[in-house]
Amino acid sequence: MSPAHPLRARAEAEAARLPPLLARAEHLAGAVLLGEHGRRRSGMGDDFWQYRPVQAGDERRHVDWRRSARSDTQFVRQREWQIAQSVMIWVDAAASMRFSSDDALPDKSDRSRVLALAVSILLNRAGERVGLTGTSLPPRRGQAQIARLAEALTQESDEDYGSPDTSGIVAHGRALFLSDFLGDIGGVRDALTSAADRGVQGVLLQVLDPAEEAFPYRGRTIFESVGGTLAHETLKASELRDRYLERLAKRKAELASLADLTGWQYQCHHTSDSAQSALLWLYSAFDAGGMRR
Repeated sequence: MSPAHPLRARAEAEAARLPPLLARAEHLAGAVLLGEHGRRRSGMGDDFWQYRPVQAGDERRHVDWRRSARSDTQFVRQREWQIAQSVMIWVDAAASMRFSSDDALPDKSDRSRVLALAVSILLNRAGERVGLTGTSLPPRRGQAQIARLAEALTQESDEDYGSPDTSGIVAHGRALFLSDFLGDIGGVRDALTSAADRGVQGVLLQVLDPAEEAFPYRGRTIFESVGGTLAHETLKASELRDRYLERLAKRKAELASLADLTGWQYQCHHTSDSAQSALLWLYSAFDAGGMRR
């Protein structure tokens, strides 16, 4: 068989995944009410948003004298934020993300892709520009961009573990990283430090399989990386449980600490949990109360 044949077969297989991925993301996003997201906050727009009482530091030229004349309090007329923000997303495409401990559960990659695309749909509806880091997809708005994101999210890597890619992130924009974050923590530290230095705020969503959280293994067990480059055999897997759980707890604490130090937010999500609950958390994290402009 010529080299072109397996490449074509892989491309066709990846393309076949687009409609289900996009449909599931649309369905998931449809379960979330937009509410007052995106532009519904004060800023440099033209449309009226709300009146608020004058505060220390307000200039007199911003006082709405007509509204103030109807009461004993002076009011400032606030306008809506009309400048769309750029949100760049990185979804770990490494082999470790293709792990699932049960056929009834989605693998980590599938859950991450659906969540990334669903939150992109919500952000797009709210007037934000969305793109993918490390690709030729700079932040844009519109349904055509959503389709491009869906296609790009089908790409996979042969590497065992991924490291966040910050290329393409817009200064003073926002970002979302989805991964199991089980690889080298140094890559995460460098990415968040680089982003924070550019005024970028963001969210880390760690996606884990429930077996990775519980470590239910006993007796003789062969642990092998999904990519096949790492393997470890033990006759008493239960004896590794405490050390494994300790290291996992340490990794979570490191991620939470890095997020706190750089002004990001961190959350851990399990593939056995509701995708809608994770999307609601992501939505609130990007909303006015969770991330300041």
